[in-house]
Amino acid sequence: MTFEKVCKLADIPDEGVIGLEVGETPVALVRRGEEVFALHDVCSHAEVKLSEGEVYEDSLECWLHGSCFDLRSGKPTGPPAIKPVPVYRVKIDGDDVLVSLSKES
Repeated sequence: MTFEKVCKLADIPDEGVIGLEVGETPVALVRRGEEVFALHDVCSHAEVKLSEGEVYEDSLECWLHGSCFDLRSGKPTGPPAIKPVPVYRVKIDGDDVLVSLSKES
């Protein structure tokens, strides 16, 4: 499994989200304390950027219609979305955040 350095841990606001491209794949990085989660940055319901949404506990909420996605599994936790979004593996190496585009689910 190949990991690519995508940003510094400090680039992601604590309890916040940023969007970036890993190659040509849009990725939303969510930080909760020292943990970082990576989800595909496209809502499965409305095809808008999830990184423009809000983090609530263990979910990322889409800004357009309010669909929520579990940070660990990508499964929808609130309507109207019914399809999960892919999640990606994350490693923290010192101050660097690395992501593998091999899908976990």
